[in-house]
Amino acid sequence: MGIPRPVLLTTAVSAVAGALLLAPLPATAAPGRDAQRPHPVRESGGPDTTAAALQKATGTVGTPAPPALRKDGGYPRRTVLDAPPENPADKAIKLGLAPYHSLAPRLNALQKQSDRVSVEVAGRSAAGHELYLVTVTAPESSRESREQERMRELIEDSPAAAAKDPRIKSSYKTPVFINNNIHGNEWEGTDAALKLIEELAKAKDGRTAGLLAKNRIYLNVTANPDGRIAGTRANGNGFDLNRDFITASQPESRAIRQIAVDKQPAVMLDLHGYVNGTLIEPTTPPHGENYEYDLFLKNSYANALGMEKAVNDLGYTPAEDGVQPPVIPFRDQQEGWDDWPPIFTPQYMAFQGAVASHTVEFPMRVNNSDYDNLPVEELRRRSAINTDIAGAVMRATLDYTIDHRTSLIADQIETFRRGVAGEAQRPVSEETVPGVPGIGPEDVYTTSFPRAYVIPAGGGHEVSPTEGRGSSATAAARLVDHLIANDVRVERARTGFRLAGRSYPAGSYIVDMHQAKRGVANVILDEGRDISGDVSAMYDISGWSLGLLWGAGVDKVQKVSGGLHIPTRPVQAASPTGAVTGHGDLRLRLDDPKELAALNSLLGQGVKVRRAVDGSALVPASARRQAAFLADRYGVAFTGTKEKGSGTVARTRVAAAVTPGEQFALREMGFEVLPVSTATLNAGFDWSKADVLYVSSGLQYGALNPAARTALDGFLSAGAGVVTLGSTGAAFNTAAGLLAAKPVAGNGDANGVVRVTNAGGPITGGAPAHTFVYSPLWFTDLGPGVRVEQSYGTGSPLVSGHWRAKEDGTGGPSAAAGRASVVSGTSAKGGPVVLFGTEPLFRDHPKGLFSQVGRALLGAAG
Repeated sequence: MGIPRPVLLTTAVSAVAGALLLAPLPATAAPGRDAQRPHPVRESGGPDTTAAALQKATGTVGTPAPPALRKDGGYPRRTVLDAPPENPADKAIKLGLAPYHSLAPRLNALQKQSDRVSVEVAGRSAAGHELYLVTVTAPESSRESREQERMRELIEDSPAAAAKDPRIKSSYKTPVFINNNIHGNEWEGTDAALKLIEELAKAKDGRTAGLLAKNRIYLNVTANPDGRIAGTRANGNGFDLNRDFITASQPESRAIRQIAVDKQPAVMLDLHGYVNGTLIEPTTPPHGENYEYDLFLKNSYANALGMEKAVNDLGYTPAEDGVQPPVIPFRDQQEGWDDWPPIFTPQYMAFQGAVASHTVEFPMRVNNSDYDNLPVEELRRRSAINTDIAGAVMRATLDYTIDHRTSLIADQIETFRRGVAGEAQRPVSEETVPGVPGIGPEDVYTTSFPRAYVIPAGGGHEVSPTEGRGSSATAAARLVDHLIANDVRVERARTGFRLAGRSYPAGSYIVDMHQAKRGVANVILDEGRDISGDVSAMYDISGWSLGLLWGAGVDKVQKVSGGLHIPTRPVQAASPTGAVTGHGDLRLRLDDPKELAALNSLLGQGVKVRRAVDGSALVPASARRQAAFLADRYGVAFTGTKEKGSGTVARTRVAAAVTPGEQFALREMGFEVLPVSTATLNAGFDWSKADVLYVSSGLQYGALNPAARTALDGFLSAGAGVVTLGSTGAAFNTAAGLLAAKPVAGNGDANGVVRVTNAGGPITGGAPAHTFVYSPLWFTDLGPGVRVEQSYGTGSPLVSGHWRAKEDGTGGPSAAAGRASVVSGTSAKGGPVVLFGTEPLFRDHPKGLFSQVGRALLGAAG
């Protein structure tokens, strides 16, 4: 008998729409760590969250959909902004800075005063605050704006032609983007931006007129209004937005990404605090290997010198003001402030055409304990200095843009031309980047771009359960849509084809790497590189491969003789993947977060779901209409099955002591999350509201008071399950006497993508052959009945990232090789326990790993 053909679902089944739980609850989370690196530390979690602080201050919740930026019409583009209610609790007020509620009235007034100023709403924050994008430029007619857009598109689409176009050389307005306050408690960039807008709006001198005639200045006035109001680094979801750009999990980072794609800035500033003296990038090694770094370094270093002079010219001194001289890491430091990962705003901008892009850190600390303890007068003195410095670097950057406009645009065109032509990168040297002293072999980071990537249609390549699986259509569609959102050109094969000795079906996706944005395509899809031997420690993550961690099958095609001769069509969005096939009962694979979300929606409606032997969900035929709706909504596949299952799957309420990223990911999968911590349990917690406990951060068993410990022990002795992650979770397991397993800590600085072997079964059956680690952990001395669910790969398991042994020779990847990374069993108190030594939910990033935790929670809940 033939297999029934899948039915693609493109419209919702409206008859059941009202009954469905359509969206995860809004996530809340704790603030991330402060800017002072030198190595990764695990973010903390718990109920005392950024979102809670914000909601206490403002009462706002929710994440409305952002409006689209206009591409039609000329300038000015006046928007009458709605002014939020006055909020005396806004943390900026104490510093003598502009509270968020004051921004809309000021911007409305500036739009009335000057035809040089336009304001648009670029999006909304996690808590629903509007993000204000201000454009300052000389007025343009609609025809002139259309011509500017035509030239911008030509630069990206046909850079060789653009390089010869005299109109671009004479008339294209250089896009400059200034991003402010992405860390909410690093306030002063916003205030300097407002002053700059006012100055440019009113100035009568010829240099300003020339600047605005030849340039557009875009200013994101505050990238993080949630944090600005609440005085927190993170946004209302507890995310450090300046770690989110390759994932784009948050609305604020998605808004900035869209600005980058639509405006294509050649020059970019990201304003931060606090490092004394003022830190001005470019950075130390390692440098991102997917950049055209010779063009980037040439301009970034020259602009940094101009910003340094502008700061020094303000006249602040260590003796009188406490202000140290500026620092340019490339020139003044050996390592520790790198541009390797694409998670930071300026580093991401390089992939969208920026050839001068900088983090700038103001010198005078006013946040955290200083905010609470210093006199108001001292805080305002410091904030005034920081605002002055922010204004100085902005003006210096505009001066650099005026003086180098032609070469900046030429270098952006050359960046894209190399990509389209498929040319090799130029290694940096004092010959290839004249004017930049001190370039050495330690600064040379290049890659060999493949000819193409293929994301196979359907299920990808079938592999054994212990090796990981091929692409699911759901995961492939998510990855394709993510590529397109990053302005990567994706095509879809009209027919089956062979490439580099492999056969692919019609409908497979192809990323031709001869394209302008090849850098961001490669940084997303490539497996990455082990840089452990290059530097002693890293500022933040060092491996991130979406090609290995997002659950889709991705094939790299290194070389093709004679070009890619495949009939294709361009893709604007991935094709629908939702399907319901077969007759009778249905199987829902739980290999993807969207499948978990669909399952939790069914459970929330009271559908009786059973558990299959392999951990998947068995949905009764009576719920076919609900399944059809969810297949359409989430793009997941329900397939016919005759298996009856071995038990029921229950709606799972998770008492979670976790990090912001984990909490967000749990809610993304549709779990009901009850944030807990040592403090909340000590204050009294109703365990009847929870089905399972998940511990990774903020909960210490030994710190519980007698009443809290008794209540928790009663919950566990009743057979409730526990899932733990990382060192805090492992310590909880040991202190509570749950599962006999000895945790062994790897190097705390280590992070990256590693190979694993999956045992199969309900937790890791069908899981990818790679995982993500951050301060990795493994388990030895396993007691009777403890099952190894996953192990680190043999040999050297690290694929990409930074993982060295400790100074005493322990804790390295060779010590972890073959060791248990995930274990499970029944606790001494009678309930199921799963211990993770990996980071499958890290910052809401490794989507293909989420289901391991989701399956563990479902199993631990019984």
